[in-house]
Amino acid sequence: MSRHARREPSRLTRWWRRQSLRTRLTVIAATAIAVSVFLAFQVASELMDRKLQDTAEEQLRADSRVLATDVERAGPAQVQLRPYPGSGRLVRVILPDGSTRTPAGQPALPPVSKSAARVARGGPADVMESIGGTEGYLIYTLRAGGGAVQVASLADDSPINEFGFGMLLIGLLCVAGGALVGRTVARTALAPVDRLTAAAVRVAHTRDLDADIPDEGGGEIRRLIQSINNMLAALRDSRQAQRLLAEDAAHELKTPLTSLRVNVELLIRLDRRGTLDSALPAESRTRLLNDLGAQVVELSTLAAELTDLARGDVTDESTALLDLADVVVAAATRARSRMPDIELALDVNSVWVSGRPAALQRAVLNLIDNAGKWSPEDQPIQVRLCAQGASAVLEVDDAGPGIDAADAPRVFDRFYRADSARGLPGSGLGLSIVQRVVDAHGGRAAVSRSARGGALLRVELPAASPPAPIAQLTAGEHSPMR
Repeated sequence: MSRHARREPSRLTRWWRRQSLRTRLTVIAATAIAVSVFLAFQVASELMDRKLQDTAEEQLRADSRVLATDVERAGPAQVQLRPYPGSGRLVRVILPDGSTRTPAGQPALPPVSKSAARVARGGPADVMESIGGTEGYLIYTLRAGGGAVQVASLADDSPINEFGFGMLLIGLLCVAGGALVGRTVARTALAPVDRLTAAAVRVAHTRDLDADIPDEGGGEIRRLIQSINNMLAALRDSRQAQRLLAEDAAHELKTPLTSLRVNVELLIRLDRRGTLDSALPAESRTRLLNDLGAQVVELSTLAAELTDLARGDVTDESTALLDLADVVVAAATRARSRMPDIELALDVNSVWVSGRPAALQRAVLNLIDNAGKWSPEDQPIQVRLCAQGASAVLEVDDAGPGIDAADAPRVFDRFYRADSARGLPGSGLGLSIVQRVVDAHGGRAAVSRSARGGALLRVELPAASPPAPIAQLTAGEHSPMR
């Protein structure tokens, strides 16, 4: 196995991932409270222990000063030690020779330590010691009367233990309460999410995209609901656009299919009767066959345009830095092969853009095809490309009748055809494809009347900086062409 092989998640991690968000919030709340109580207990225990230690030491110092006063007055060997009352502090006098005196009936203290012996021999003035064993003692030694006095007390952990037991009960109650509060908060906080989930499931089940989810809650929940409603609105628009595309396509396909069927049925019927040659002279038969061929070409063009339009922006073609002049020249070459009777006059200058070559060439070809439908045979279609500021500007100018002002706002709509164009071949999709390609490249398309009285279709695209070696060449590398 590779050293970088993916490590399997632990059992705890798998369990955690299987839990609902409500359970996770409950566990997190209970764990947070448990950790907080534990840390509070540790800090409080430490502070309480220090406080009790300081209090005990202060009491031992006070008692030792009283005993030291008696020893100074009577001497270590003669001072009278009252019998041990059975509880309380323990005392001991250390004589100069190292021997000790204790009250009658008092429990034995641990042996004199080296530190306490040094105090009795005239060393340090006092020393506080904590001596362990089966029973821990806190012993204070104070120099007095040529020897020393000691006052001791048993180390009592009962207050700490009682405090710890109380904190444990409080902690358990807090953890249980925290789990309950966490569950309640999770249920309340996730209620909008539950309703949102139910609404989303209902929409998925009924396929009713018109049912907006009620906008409730606040903050992240509201933004989530608004995002889902925006998504539903986009889906509604998309479904409506698909429905309109299907209806318009069916309408546009109906006429050429009907005409094609009628002509084919006529040929089949005459052929079956054996009267094809007599009923249709050669000239009429040729005209009918040419009509059939034109209808097939129109259907093929319409199918290709519908496919291109239905795909939208779904394409595998990548964006590249390209010279738009090359695209225009390639589109003009294709247009000349499709319309040999139409003359094209190119005035093309090098302008670099960032875009998809095939899509741009299709858009330019559609512009030229549209102009070819209207331009007289004796008048050339003028195609101009130049840079204006930060834009690449392409203009296609024909000498036809032009576009009426009432039709100008809708010339880029799908399947829209002006009244004057209904007798001409075409589907009304060419310019809508141009609009889509231009929009995808961040540009804009417009139509106006040209100086020759025809239509002037103008496309503006954001210009880009050419590659470094080409940037040194002149902008007019592509000379005007005809």
